[in-house]
Amino acid sequence: MKKLFLLALAVIGFSATSMAQNISKNAIGLRIGDNDGLGAEVSYQSGLGDNNRLELDLGFRSNNNFDAFKLAGLYQWVWNIEGGFNWYAGIGGGVGSYSGDNRFGDSFDETYVFAAGDIGVEYNFDIPLLVSLDFRPEFGFGKFNDDTAFDIALGIRYQF
Repeated sequence: MKKLFLLALAVIGFSATSMAQNISKNAIGLRIGDNDGLGAEVSYQSGLGDNNRLELDLGFRSNNNFDAFKLAGLYQWVWNIEGGFNWYAGIGGGVGSYSGDNRFGDSFDETYVFAAGDIGVEYNFDIPLLVSLDFRPEFGFGKFNDDTAFDIALGIRYQF
């Protein structure tokens, strides 16, 4: 009976460790999506454990009519689907700023904050490349950005 118990415990332990993630300690790249008109974001991920990480994304844009930036930070949980496929979910927020002139010649300048969620899938290649597709709803708090924005983006990151 004692041997059977130890065997069952070993099988359960092996199963639990085989489902563990191997999240890269660091990854940097681009998150290409709408980003409220800012386009691509520079994206950095830092592994915090076997299945948790922090993601920071910085989007910026400058042209003749306006200057803008947005910085988002998200805490993410990662679960393995099979092989190199993972899915993840996260929560966080950020800060952004817009300044410039609208088409009527009126100038605007505002810094705002937002809350965000994140859900997506990713594939971790055998080479140090991570490709992801995610959906990020954002809830803005400010005069210029006081609504809900839905962002879908493709991420390409180098892992190190």
